Amino acid sequence: MTIFILVVVCYLLGAIPAGLWVGQIFFKKNLHDFGSGNTGTTNTFRILGVKAGIAVFLFDLLKGTLATLLPVFFHVHSVSPLVFGLIAVIGHTLSVFDHFKGGKAVATSGGVILGFSPLFLIYLLVVFFVFLWLFSMISLSSIAAAVAALIGVFFFPSIHFILPTYDWFFSLIICALALIIILRHISNLKRIKNHAESLVPFGLNLSHQKKK
Repeated sequence: MTIFILVVVCYLLGAIPAGLWVGQIFFKKNLHDFGSGNTGTTNTFRILGVKAGIAVFLFDLLKGTLATLLPVFFHVHSVSPLVFGLIAVIGHTLSVFDHFKGGKAVATSGGVILGFSPLFLIYLLVVFFVFLWLFSMISLSSIAAAVAALIGVFFFPSIHFILPTYDWFFSLIICALALIIILRHISNLKRIKNHAESLVPFGLNLSHQKKK
């Protein structure tokens, strides 16, 4: 019964559409009607500003972390905490509070990794920000971090770097999270191919996207 309750709680926690609610309550704006129409961190930054973007990012990140740590707090050892983190990510992308729409899972997935392997998250953040500086695109940086996660989870244990041993279940969850992130960015990949992706106001823009 405890496991079932935690599953429901983690889904509902992940499903909280922070960006949507912040926009509606404090700015009288529905993020679905602006920018990319997404309710995640990136569109929140673009439409609602830096303060709202930071607040939504932290909430989306920490709800992934909390979902991963909840089974530890309640001494549930029969199911990996990563399962509950993954459920929160699913809730984030398919929110019952937003007609089963949601964000692109980057921040919440990062929160899951933060709750289980903080050093691995630091590695992914380095990759993310390097790509962000080189290409000026949050979407491409997110995809690069997802690919880097796949590479790292299989390669690092062989050289005992960050991940000292192979953990097949952690590898499986990382594969699932990376796949979700990449699939959620397919429309971004199409825009990148057409040199029409949105840019951040810094970096080298090496792919020569057209600035809007």
